[in-house]
Amino acid sequence: MNRKFDNVLVTGGAGFIGSNFIRWLLGEGGFEGRIVNLDALTYAGNPESLDDVAKAAGGRYVFVKGDIRDRKAVEKVFADYAIDAVVHFAAESHVDRSIHGPEDFVSTNVMGTFTLLDVARTVWKGRDDVLFHHVSTDEVFGSLGESGYFTESTPYDPRSPYSASKASSDHLVSAYHHTYGLPVTVTNCSNNYGPYQFPEKLIPVMILNMIEGKPLPVYGDGKNIRDWLYVEDHNAAVWTVMARGRVGETYNIGGENEWENIRLLDRLMELVAEETGKSVEEYRKLITYVKDRPGHDRRYAIDCSKLKGELGWKQSLDFDEGLRRTVKWYLGNPRWIERVRSGEYRKWMETNYAGR
Repeated sequence: MNRKFDNVLVTGGAGFIGSNFIRWLLGEGGFEGRIVNLDALTYAGNPESLDDVAKAAGGRYVFVKGDIRDRKAVEKVFADYAIDAVVHFAAESHVDRSIHGPEDFVSTNVMGTFTLLDVARTVWKGRDDVLFHHVSTDEVFGSLGESGYFTESTPYDPRSPYSASKASSDHLVSAYHHTYGLPVTVTNCSNNYGPYQFPEKLIPVMILNMIEGKPLPVYGDGKNIRDWLYVEDHNAAVWTVMARGRVGETYNIGGENEWENIRLLDRLMELVAEETGKSVEEYRKLITYVKDRPGHDRRYAIDCSKLKGELGWKQSLDFDEGLRRTVKWYLGNPRWIERVRSGEYRKWMETNYAGR
């Protein structure tokens, strides 16, 4: 089985993972069809991330500004571009913001997903040569103890408004498959990192705070554990599932690369120091321990043996090399950083954000 698509709708394609997916698919991924990027351009969306891709791809890349909750806008995209596959990245995704303002997360992540699913069901009308791929997170599974891994059969146990909204959308996707026969696949991934990530997440926040001499906020004791996955490896996995995964199935995507937050920060300080010529000790003085956030999951770790065994995917990049590439990218792209951090969100970050 190797599905072929002509017109792929990528939702949230101006965001971190979505823009990297489009970049990868039109490059290394070898996709020869057309990609339609539907993005509402909220604070984390930046179409400039794909300026070079748009020029190179010509008519094979189309950007449409629109909200996934707007049914008429979604219907128009399906009609205008004969969409035969959806890759659904668009979501509100920052846990701290979901704690401060959960309504946007329910509206976008649940109702937005519903709108996309229902338009796809209506337009495709029982076709089996189409696919709705839903991109989700390991956070829907809750928190792990010191041992064990999340598998595709792990019961859902979301602990934040963000993860609850994603869990809800996962269930909607599954329901549309079982109720209406909509061809779907779902992936749940571990923490992504790499270029073009909006600086509200741990790695870009720490890199940029170091070079700006700002505090390095660490939640609790800094020993929360995350499984880190380079964004290009994630995107290759998503496309592998879309091309060859079993319809109706969920596949976990993991980096198999667990790090305590404080250990990761230590390595980031070393890499930034190498690039800037400053001492690690100078950066270490910036570490500031802050009160842990409510419902903070202690450990995530994914078992991705199903994906590896069934579809032959594997990670391609060593974590240290991935971190090094990421550090170099953020240090080398100040204009992109300045533009995405401008405006009201910067004010919110300065007063509310304490790292992830």
